[in-house]
Amino acid sequence: MSAAAKSVADRYFVVSLPDADDFDAWREAARGLVQAGVSPERVAWTAPGVSGDLFAQQDADGGGPQFRPPRPGAPPVRANRRFVSLARNAVLHSDPERFALLYRLLWRLQRNPHVMEDKADPEVRRLEELDRNVRRDSHKMHAFVRFRLVENETDGEHYVAWFEPEHHILRANAGFFVRRFANMKWSILTPAGSLHWDGDVLSEGPPAQRSDAPGGDPMEDLWRSYYASIFNPARLKIGAMLKEMPRKYWKNMPEAALIPELIAGAQKRESKMVTAGALDMGERPETLAAIGHAIHACRHCPIGQLDNDAVMGEGPLGATLMIVGEQPGDQEDMTGRPFVGPAGQLLDRHLEHAGIDRRAAYVTNAVKHFKFVPRGKRRLHQSPTAKEIDVCRWWVESERMIVKPKLVLALGASAARGMLGKTVSVTKMGGAPIALEDGSELWLTVHPSYLLRLDGAARAEQTRLFDADLAGVKARLEALGA
Repeated sequence: MSAAAKSVADRYFVVSLPDADDFDAWREAARGLVQAGVSPERVAWTAPGVSGDLFAQQDADGGGPQFRPPRPGAPPVRANRRFVSLARNAVLHSDPERFALLYRLLWRLQRNPHVMEDKADPEVRRLEELDRNVRRDSHKMHAFVRFRLVENETDGEHYVAWFEPEHHILRANAGFFVRRFANMKWSILTPAGSLHWDGDVLSEGPPAQRSDAPGGDPMEDLWRSYYASIFNPARLKIGAMLKEMPRKYWKNMPEAALIPELIAGAQKRESKMVTAGALDMGERPETLAAIGHAIHACRHCPIGQLDNDAVMGEGPLGATLMIVGEQPGDQEDMTGRPFVGPAGQLLDRHLEHAGIDRRAAYVTNAVKHFKFVPRGKRRLHQSPTAKEIDVCRWWVESERMIVKPKLVLALGASAARGMLGKTVSVTKMGGAPIALEDGSELWLTVHPSYLLRLDGAARAEQTRLFDADLAGVKARLEALGA
């Protein structure tokens, strides 16, 4: 390192960026600092909007001349594609430490090009978190901006929306609204700034207040009528709805005024749909015995029409833990009890190893009849289709409503769909609780039959992960007082 470079590295720098969301300005400044050999602890990134030179060199007492690090002969700065992609989003975050975090990682990349591959690294994980938060906020903006009509003599029809982003995403999402509403004159007002599109030119404006946006327009009655007509009480998941559409956005959405009333009337509407034949599942049973009787008579999917018998769940009413599998197998069909075949016996051994008493749990399946194809005297297992799982979901939901477990353990993708109403990746979502609408927790892991299909190192590894999942369930049951 030259004497000039050493002098630079010994100084303390304050970097002022022109805008809160200016990735290019941050990148230019960061490159210059890295090339000059200025370590992260010698740099302070000031709040955006402060005027002055991009590099304001300061001594410890705050003085010192203005300085711009030399570039001739400086080594190139290394940054892989993953870092740049995450950094572009992270710059939009509201965390005041985001620029310092990015510079620390950029500095480390010069010495370790593979640092971004370390998923356990706390700074890499924090960068990924910032990226997720910004993408989520952008998604909310796309979904929850509601334009209201304002008419004036100058512009004719003009549409105005109010939105309160959590991060600096306004300009980054301007292109989305220009493309989607290209033939409309519109404005998006936020506390951080505003955007205005006149059909040809996009311009920026100052911050606004909620009172600057209109409170409603005649089209909102039509929008509310449409929303009420598509609201499906049979698929209502309050917890999932609130996660996707938090209450803080409701005040800007005309349809949101209907939500409390629609939720309150959901069960009544569901009963009307049943009566009208939309679900055609009969009245929802009020006891486990009634469910057991009803599933034996159920012929609402092709599985129920095979030469088999329905298998009811078993376990104590009020069990803290409910275990849900895929469907009965050949031995379960013959005995009329869940999880008594090879997979059930393997499950029992692992439950015992984890310290979970199966007798204290309610054990059932997402699908109540055994699906098979005959091969001579044998009946070969077939996986249920998504539609078949969804039809049988009526019964497993009825069981859960009566048992009222605090924790539900779903074994495999079919069981997960039976609980969530959609297909999810068990391996990606396993190991952590998912909140259900009744306040209980859903935990996902693989079905024990999956372990039976493996051998060698693969079986050993998946068995280890399965035991870890059950250990997590045991710890959570203890925390719940079970």
